[in-house]
Amino acid sequence: MAASSLSMNDFLTRFQLLQPSAPSISGNKRQAAVLVPVVRRPQPGLLLTQRSAMLRKHAGQVAFPGGAVDDSDESLIAAALREAWEEVAIPPDSVEVIGTLPPVDSATGFRVTPVVGIIPPNLPWRACEDEVAAVFEMPLVEALTLGRYHPLDIHRRGNAHRVWLSWYQHYFVWGMTAGIIRELALQTGVEA
Repeated sequence: MAASSLSMNDFLTRFQLLQPSAPSISGNKRQAAVLVPVVRRPQPGLLLTQRSAMLRKHAGQVAFPGGAVDDSDESLIAAALREAWEEVAIPPDSVEVIGTLPPVDSATGFRVTPVVGIIPPNLPWRACEDEVAAVFEMPLVEALTLGRYHPLDIHRRGNAHRVWLSWYQHYFVWGMTAGIIRELALQTGVEA
């Protein structure tokens, strides 16, 4: 598929992810979940945030809304929806969850499950000022262009680790967020 356009129907048709069977909260690592919000438009967008510079961890980084699972969360999907509500005021009942990506282990000891959901185009974003400095939308066709992600191999604690780097406008997208977007591109088969 050419990178010039990608309709919502094209995306949903190509979406080859695991349908959510309510991924379980288990394992030795602390669990977290992020919402990967795809904005329903004729040419869909991908909603991203830039974390507040005042945060202790990952300050200023581009991210998806999300965070650690709370005891009150019924599932990883519920955690992602709760965090999206808290961080950018996306009402949980406005999200059409269409699948999940494989969990990713973070450098901070979390196992993060990306939850992919479709959201309406007319939601009034309200960033939680304590956590989010900016909310922005990237065209999905641009986000899913594999050629925009560049590998960087680093060594941490004696282990080789690959991170992905990219830019969108003045936003530097890297690390787990870039890796999740790249995985979404691989799962949907969109090529540039």
